[in-house]
Amino acid sequence: MALKLDKISVLVVEDIHPMRNLLIGVLEALGVGRIYNAEHGGSGFAEFKKYNPDIIITDWEMEPVSGFEMIHRIRNDPTSVNKTVPIILITGYSAKNRVIQARDMGVTEFLTKPFTGQDLAKRITHIINRPRDFVETPRFFGPDRRRRKIDDYEGPKRRQVDDGKKSDSWDIHVE
Repeated sequence: MALKLDKISVLVVEDIHPMRNLLIGVLEALGVGRIYNAEHGGSGFAEFKKYNPDIIITDWEMEPVSGFEMIHRIRNDPTSVNKTVPIILITGYSAKNRVIQARDMGVTEFLTKPFTGQDLAKRITHIINRPRDFVETPRFFGPDRRRRKIDDYEGPKRRQVDDGKKSDSWDIHVE
């Protein structure tokens, strides 16, 4: 069954005008009800506060304010209107360390350029059909980093490192 997207709003934050228009066109073709747009993270944060969209789609690197700076403000700024808004990061960077960096910044979904309209539709569908809980630790606030549900889990501790001591087991280090 196809999703009806006419009731949702999406903010597109992209500094490259043709790419921004492409994203808007794809969202229109998917039937998204309201589409807002901004040229960089600074104006994106202002539009986010003004319209409180249901989903944000943003590029990574923009000037003068990057997508990462905007995401950090959305997740951490006291003036943020919705710290748990789903964020899809679209970027040309697909190296594992970049994906982990994006995840650790609080990105909900990651989409690598070039992409198809169907790729974007899958990310939006995933956000709607499988919303992720948010986690807050002393060093992280964002969507739960775990993507898979462990069906055979039977106890209070999921990780072998869980030893009853308070620890930040969310850290992942990539060398």
